[in-house]
Amino acid sequence: MKCRHCQSKISLELCNLGFAPISNGYLSKEALSAKENYYPLRVGVCNSCWLVQTEDFSSPEELFSSDYAYFSSASSSFLAHAKSYAQMIEQRLNLNSSSLVCEIASNDGYLLKNFQEKNIPCYGVEPTHSTAEASEKLGIQNIKEFFGTKLAKELVIKDMQCDLILGNNVFAHVPDINDFTSGMATLLKPSGVITLEFPHLLKLLEFCQFDTIYHEHYSYLSLHAVQKIFSKAGLRIFDIEEIDTHGGSIRVYACHDTSSLKEEQSVKNLLDCEKDFGICNESTYDGFQPKVNFIKNSLLEFLLEQKANNKIVVGYGAAAKGNTLLNYAGIKTDLVSHVFDGAESKQNKFLPGSHIPILEPSRISEIDPDYIVIFPWNIADEIQKIARPMVREEAKFVVAIPELKII
Repeated sequence: MKCRHCQSKISLELCNLGFAPISNGYLSKEALSAKENYYPLRVGVCNSCWLVQTEDFSSPEELFSSDYAYFSSASSSFLAHAKSYAQMIEQRLNLNSSSLVCEIASNDGYLLKNFQEKNIPCYGVEPTHSTAEASEKLGIQNIKEFFGTKLAKELVIKDMQCDLILGNNVFAHVPDINDFTSGMATLLKPSGVITLEFPHLLKLLEFCQFDTIYHEHYSYLSLHAVQKIFSKAGLRIFDIEEIDTHGGSIRVYACHDTSSLKEEQSVKNLLDCEKDFGICNESTYDGFQPKVNFIKNSLLEFLLEQKANNKIVVGYGAAAKGNTLLNYAGIKTDLVSHVFDGAESKQNKFLPGSHIPILEPSRISEIDPDYIVIFPWNIADEIQKIARPMVREEAKFVVAIPELKII
């Protein structure tokens, strides 16, 4: 295995989660009797550039298929986050009707609609047809292709160079991270700005957020690694914000390395924070696997105890992170009978691997659970507000990460 950025040989392993199906590969009833593909889920660490990354066994086309089921608009908290970002960046960059904004991995238009409402010209790049078509229904232009240098050059020829390029939770999803970054540099106007949001590797390590590891996430990103990747493409990170999304993320602001934009103190501060944590020390990555196993075993012990006591346990949130946890722990319908999710694209389907049925939230009262395991723990508060009125007062909510806890 070689590093996807610097091509150094990778010999340091972060964790091995065995074999897992595609985490967003939700199954129809008919598909349950067909062959389901499983791939090794191993994560290595490059001790040259410190990019943490999966070992690749599946293609982007398989991971992000035309019927991709993740719709960003399904989360009210993420919609609010997108609206707040749009308001902030419009003012910070003085965006107006003469500007042009591009979102890479624009999903269902959850964010770009905020620019559209302000009459700021925008378009999305979104390869999954299911989400792109939802965005187009809002009147947003979409390029239904995977982004990279080739597409960026084609867009430049069409006079679609941008004042702002943004990408929320996409940088970790690209197999060729160098080509993707070079594409952004190509598409960005000389005075333009890039903002990317992605889960912070430091938080993954600190809180053992191993369920955020799945095949669609090719990279697990620190500022140290991203700064090196950007620099190779002629881009410079000039500001950083730490944000709460996905259990702790960072938003990087970048420009061409020739830009006059001043580097803010926030960049040095976070680099120092990562250095103090040990992001660039091999010993920091030791001991992660035992922590993973402790979380897995704690959940299994809890579920087995509830089964022995004839308690009914369900899940809430058919999230990719939940599928990583369920499949690594080997949990099936005998321990978690159903999962409830508000996304219509997932309802009446089955989770990959575990084959747990997914129902719409209004049906939770039919099952009458004693415990509800919240798989997307990063929006646990939002889920409790939705589900609490639909279950008995005695029913309890549970999260498994960073430790098993009844909330």
